[in-house]
Amino acid sequence: MDMLVKEIMRSPVVTVDRDASVRKAAQVMNEAEVGSVIVCTDNKGIGIVTERDILKFIAKGGDAKKTKVSEIVSKPLIVVSPETDLEEAVKFMIAKKIKKLPVVDQGRLVGIFTLTDVARIEPLLMKALKSLIAQGLARKFEKYIKPSYIA
Repeated sequence: MDMLVKEIMRSPVVTVDRDASVRKAAQVMNEAEVGSVIVCTDNKGIGIVTERDILKFIAKGGDAKKTKVSEIVSKPLIVVSPETDLEEAVKFMIAKKIKKLPVVDQGRLVGIFTLTDVARIEPLLMKALKSLIAQGLARKFEKYIKPSYIA
């Protein structure tokens, strides 16, 4: 039941140029209905700006129209390969205390993987696990799952 990041990552990735204003980044996020943008320079990801970064900036009195997104970007960009095992990626995110993980293949930004993506597929994983348990192929997992999930 191993699953790879590439199987649930979202693509294409929403990006903004490092010279874009914080306001522009917020507008792009709003239009794309995403919680973050990857900040790029020369078509290369250099960092990430999240809704939380923008809220902190505004709360401190920052001017979203005049400030470049490069001034509030979180960097370096922490990335993962599309071939990374899903469980390993989640452990990595927890260890790094991050919720969004850009996916890079041979130096090219190919997707983004978020904890929301994990929540989105969780019912599918539970269904698959239930099936394996019913077939007697995943007995070792029974202790981790409430009986109501199995029945």
